[in-house]
Amino acid sequence: MDGNEEKNEKIRNGSGPEPGPQPGLRPGPRPGSGSAGTDGDRLEAEKSALLGKVEELESRLAGVEAENTELKDQNLRRQAEFENFRKRMNKSRQEAIQFGNQQLLEDLMTVLDDFERAVKSGEDSRDFTAFHDGIVLIEKQFAGLLQRKWGLRRFDSVGEVFDPGKHEAVTTEERADHESSVVLEDYQKGYYLHDRVLRAAKVKVSLPGAAGGTKKSEVSSDATRSAERKEETH
Repeated sequence: MDGNEEKNEKIRNGSGPEPGPQPGLRPGPRPGSGSAGTDGDRLEAEKSALLGKVEELESRLAGVEAENTELKDQNLRRQAEFENFRKRMNKSRQEAIQFGNQQLLEDLMTVLDDFERAVKSGEDSRDFTAFHDGIVLIEKQFAGLLQRKWGLRRFDSVGEVFDPGKHEAVTTEERADHESSVVLEDYQKGYYLHDRVLRAAKVKVSLPGAAGGTKKSEVSSDATRSAERKEETH
């Protein structure tokens, strides 16, 4: 057989040389080698992404911890400031209670000084009239001081119609010439503190007699009840 026939025979028997690559085509990858490389690249990319996320989370955690520490410090400072404020307020309140009457006491000391001088003057001169006049002057000055600076005003009641809001009937006296209860005598002066009755005046009150009508007025009844309550307390 010539050379061509021998070559054809080998091809038919499968023992001939492997066919070469066709012109214009690249040889493909070997089975298994391409897929392994792709999986490795994908795993490496996922690993890098996870590491990036871990670093990001660690950074955020560090920031949160720092912010938490700052908030704790601020809270501690505010608690300390509030405690100091509470102590200052308690101290101010105690001082207000302890020294709240300081100005009033300073005014009273002036009156005591006047009394001291009056007593000394009376002891030296033994002049009762001068001593009496000095005491009257001090009393007027003292009443004026209380009214001018502290709003304490004394009021007279004699001749006024009985008012249970400002008068306390200690005793009563029937008066046929009165149509309503009137204050006859002022046993103890009453006082206003600004516009409010601080102390009611203790007074003697008239009660309209039979000539004034068969039925006593409402004011007369108030005076009677006030006097009766006063007698029961004694």
